[in-house]
Amino acid sequence: MSMSSSVHPLAPPELVVTGEPEDERVWVPQEENVWFRPLLLNTVQGQWCNLLRVRKSGVLSRHIHPAPVHGYVVRGSWRYLEHDWIANAGDYVFEPPGETHTLVVEGEEEMITFFNISGAMLYVDEAGAIVGHDDVFTKLDMCRAHYERCGLGAEYVEQFVR
Repeated sequence: MSMSSSVHPLAPPELVVTGEPEDERVWVPQEENVWFRPLLLNTVQGQWCNLLRVRKSGVLSRHIHPAPVHGYVVRGSWRYLEHDWIANAGDYVFEPPGETHTLVVEGEEEMITFFNISGAMLYVDEAGAIVGHDDVFTKLDMCRAHYERCGLGAEYVEQFVR
């Protein structure tokens, strides 16, 4: 018995990947002891889904999102300096657009969180001035460069692009 597809022939293919890969090279370094694992790089809607992995304590970044962000803590915990809550393993976090927050990871354990981000991350200084940004295209470029350097080949990232 064959199964017929109900998906339009011009629709992009579905995507199923192992979240935490066995091959360490799939994790893309962002800075020392901070990596992301791309899951989806949606170039049409300006969205990306990834796992953020942190193996250090301290402030990661102060940033603002012009669109909502959804997160799910897989392992460890983190918080924002601007709030009194802590996101622990198993917690879902919704970040409304327009809020500036400072991501902090404390403790010795590894933190991994799934993030679904639309638009951009605008990095800001203490005065709120934009000092940098990330979006689906900067993430795509980071992946291509890393995968080329580590021997997977720049085209390895194409499997995550929709």
